[in-house]
Amino acid sequence: MPENRSYDRRRFLRDAAVGTAAVSAVGLGAGALAGPAQAAPATAAPLTTTGARRSRPVSFRWWGTSGWRIDIGDRTVLVDPYLSRFDTGLFTGKFDQDTPLEVNTEIIDSLVDRAENIFVTHTHWDHFNDVPHIAGRTGARVFGTLTAYHLGLAYGLPSGKLAPVKGGEVLDFGDYTVEVISSLHSRNASWSMAFPGVRLTPPPKPQTIADLPEGDTLAYQIRIADGPAVFFMGASDLNERNLAGLAPDVAMVASAATTSTADYVPRLMAALDYPKVVVPVHWDNFETRLTNPPTVAESDRKRLDDLIAAVRKVSPRSRVVLPEYHTAYHF
Repeated sequence: MPENRSYDRRRFLRDAAVGTAAVSAVGLGAGALAGPAQAAPATAAPLTTTGARRSRPVSFRWWGTSGWRIDIGDRTVLVDPYLSRFDTGLFTGKFDQDTPLEVNTEIIDSLVDRAENIFVTHTHWDHFNDVPHIAGRTGARVFGTLTAYHLGLAYGLPSGKLAPVKGGEVLDFGDYTVEVISSLHSRNASWSMAFPGVRLTPPPKPQTIADLPEGDTLAYQIRIADGPAVFFMGASDLNERNLAGLAPDVAMVASAATTSTADYVPRLMAALDYPKVVVPVHWDNFETRLTNPPTVAESDRKRLDDLIAAVRKVSPRSRVVLPEYHTAYHF
């Protein structure tokens, strides 16, 4: 049974990678900015990627797992927003695939006041569960696989607000563009995954977590006008051929669930051309409240340590930022 506890941030400061890029963090609490012996100051100057002055303020807030809120001026984009965080027994050794789906509208509505686009990496419950409610409440358009499209229809979302994508699309929204990348889901210790499968037609409205299959996996790169290019992934596997040429400034990197994927971090860092900033995600216990400091299971603590050490080894010039919930990061 995994032991849940808050992550030892002092240990992170000792172990994390050093880099030359600077990041500023403001909000409920600044995330750790790692160096070889001490953290960079939380008030460090923002990383800049072009000589032009950014016309709109941009912030990135982590919502646990691989979930993000990105505010670009008065425009809001979400990636894999999962805020309900209900108990399935996954972190206590009592995992129940028949766990009923729950949507905590009180928490969601307190954090999501607006959204114009939602980008879904895959349709497991810890990525998709809250998306239909958020889209219905805000009018946001949902981008995802064909499975996400059909699940959206099953929840009653209008087809005009559902945008199926496959990978290769480059979508222009004026202040930002989004490139869609065909990707892979992480493998468990049996070299498989939970709830594989796709939905080729609208199913009955999902009732349990098993009703939300993986549904194929995507990654996204959001490029802010006069700002950084930021890579988002929701699972710890990759097809490096699909990442060629992306070269993001910042990479939100999923912590590996197992060691079943060979050379995960070296391949990922090389394929992304060694990003200036690496932000580990999907390492927290997502069945606990979204309060700082994030809670991490003991087994996931080891995987997070391994991820940080691997980044430090293969990409020593990358800066690692361990995020905290709700904190506004400016890259």
